[in-house]
Amino acid sequence: MRTEIIGTGSCLPETAVSNDELAQIIDTSDEWIRTRTGIRERHLAKEETTVSMCVEAARNALADAKIEAEEIDLIIVGTVTGDFVTPSTACLVQAQLGAKKALAFDINGACSGFLFAFHIASAYINTGMCKTALLLGAETLSRIVDWSDRSTCVLFGDGAGAAVVRGITDMNFGEENASVIRSSLPVFDMGCDGEKGMVLSCRNRMNRNPLVSNPAELDFVHMDGQAVYKFAVSTVPKSIERALAQAGMTAKEVDWFVLHQANARILQAVAKRLGQPEEKFPMSLDHCGNISAASIPILLDEMNRKGMLKRGQKLVLSGFGGGLTWGTAVLLW
Repeated sequence: MRTEIIGTGSCLPETAVSNDELAQIIDTSDEWIRTRTGIRERHLAKEETTVSMCVEAARNALADAKIEAEEIDLIIVGTVTGDFVTPSTACLVQAQLGAKKALAFDINGACSGFLFAFHIASAYINTGMCKTALLLGAETLSRIVDWSDRSTCVLFGDGAGAAVVRGITDMNFGEENASVIRSSLPVFDMGCDGEKGMVLSCRNRMNRNPLVSNPAELDFVHMDGQAVYKFAVSTVPKSIERALAQAGMTAKEVDWFVLHQANARILQAVAKRLGQPEEKFPMSLDHCGNISAASIPILLDEMNRKGMLKRGQKLVLSGFGGGLTWGTAVLLW
């Protein structure tokens, strides 16, 4: 049994905020942001919520897959910004979609969250526990950034991306792909380095009970940008190479590298280390910013709807971020 993506969807908040607009409220400029990150605008939620964006992205993915919500066996949402501590975002999405038979839960893999969800769903499918899964990466990061800190607030945006995956038993991509098919794609390389976790953090509520008196204020995102950059440009190429080795492939054979959209410089550095042209590394961060777990499925959906993805193409999906975490999947479209 193999896992195949059969539909994609996404949702961005209606309001886009440009770098020039941010420069009106903090000490920054369009030139400063663009040259350091590649970002020119990001979408920020007003009326939208993590759940509402998930539901719209999910409906788009279901329509693209041409299936009904009742066919979904499993819903996994990767997010660090759920609307509630409980119930989970996934359970609320299940209710609004009417996916009554689906098991639903959230995971916190930060920017690797969508890859973690894909990995889990593939395990469920390969063991026969489900046939069809809805995977979502969704964030309302504007809730947890400090809008007076120009080093972090300019980076992040809000949005949701979705993919429907299904177990299949037969693939016909031609003799030229026979060796890849035998490797039972997708293959994964997943990992964590918790010792470095605090270089990207956001504290939850602190102890506050009759024994402890603490302020009720919640924390904001804190990031050591240089440490995250060094982690990404070192770890991501190695993860991709390990996954490609499992698949019996080389980087040259890959049609598209769909990476977490954190920073243009990171994507360029990964391309260089893999010896591949930057044209194989599409970007959405220029108009989306960093949307953590949502960035890969949003980019994948953009590529799908633009007609960039052709059946039988070889894709690498790779995410990296808080935890510190990383995940890579090699698959056939």
